[in-house]
Amino acid sequence: MDEKDCAILDLLQQEGDLPNIELARRLQLSPAATLRRVQRLRAEGVITGVRALVDPEKAGARVEAFVLVALTEHSDEGDARFAEALAAIPAVLRADAVTGPEDVLLHIAAADARELQQVLRSLTRVGARRLTTLLRLEAVKEPAPVPARPAGSQVRSALPRGGQLPA
Repeated sequence: MDEKDCAILDLLQQEGDLPNIELARRLQLSPAATLRRVQRLRAEGVITGVRALVDPEKAGARVEAFVLVALTEHSDEGDARFAEALAAIPAVLRADAVTGPEDVLLHIAAADARELQQVLRSLTRVGARRLTTLLRLEAVKEPAPVPARPAGSQVRSALPRGGQLPA
């Protein structure tokens, strides 16, 4: 990846529906060259898709929770069964394997507390031994774009300039 590829990724993460002609204009490239770059980034798996960002509450999901799950079984087969069961639960927005005493972190969006309770009960039936549920009160920081870096570039500090967080 070079600087232009990184610029494409930055722009498309901010505005996923940006027309190719506008993307090309902002990059100061021809539309054909821009399209070839985007197609290559897709083919290489750098761009994995484009989605609309939806406000969960306005879409009817008034309760969001993060759930730490400790599984009853620790095997490839058990993990696969649990992942398959999660795929069948639309309220589970994301599931990540994590380190620590729990095995999986879930992000759940439910219409109300009753639906959340149903989801939690279903998790215990498909291999969850222990659940720790954290209700989301508000977003402190919205999801940010993935910082794209050209090949061979130095990894920048995750901290702001000066190496310190603001007080």
